[in-house]
Amino acid sequence: MNLPPYDPVERHLLLERLITRGAGDEVERKYWRFRADRWYGGIATGDCVGCGLACRFCWVNDKALHNPGAFGSFKPCDVASRLRSIASSRGYRQARVSGGEPTIARAHLLQLLDHLESLQPLSFILETNGILIGHDRRYARELSRFRFLSVRVSLKGCNASDFERLTGASPNGFSLQLQALKNLVEEGVNCHAAVMRSFSSSESFEELLGRLSEIDPSLAGNIEMEEVIMYPRVAARIERFGLRPVISHRPDEIPTRLI
Repeated sequence: MNLPPYDPVERHLLLERLITRGAGDEVERKYWRFRADRWYGGIATGDCVGCGLACRFCWVNDKALHNPGAFGSFKPCDVASRLRSIASSRGYRQARVSGGEPTIARAHLLQLLDHLESLQPLSFILETNGILIGHDRRYARELSRFRFLSVRVSLKGCNASDFERLTGASPNGFSLQLQALKNLVEEGVNCHAAVMRSFSSSESFEELLGRLSEIDPSLAGNIEMEEVIMYPRVAARIERFGLRPVISHRPDEIPTRLI
């Protein structure tokens, strides 16, 4: 399946019109579920809809992935309240937004963080592909005022070629991911890199570590591994695109080191 590459920044910005509503102090964003999850040792999770990358190993269910406009909108204060309620009921001290790309709805995200700040002692993990943060350094600067925030930039492969093969986007998007880490480090935001390792060679991984070290040595030392989990929908997607993972796991056999 050979489709022309798309502009990842443009695709992110276009999606914002579909998944947000309102203006001012309460910008609503669409979510498809809220849940308690096992990752990070236990975390309250809001799964948003809409992502500007079309990753060929994406785990999100088909309806949320292909029809984001079908889901309901939530005010940032309501999202904060739901996350706090889940965390309180489970004894968690962490929250996150996952499932889609949380940085697309910039105003909503910043308002959500404002609300969560008043509900401390929760810490917040921002899981992002980094495209918009790499595109506009001011985004990293805006995030820097939240001291309870940690940003996890999920790299789609180890280099530009991997990025294009795994997302279908212009390979220049990989440079934006690395630029996001650079922007975050320079603005004093607590951050780390994660990398989808299942489709890359050992040599390209070593090269990536070198590039991360040039930004900040701690990024290479604290890199988080992502390895594809073969949910039925994921297996069907990667087969459709002719991808062959070097490392993969069944849903019922996920190593504890990944959780």
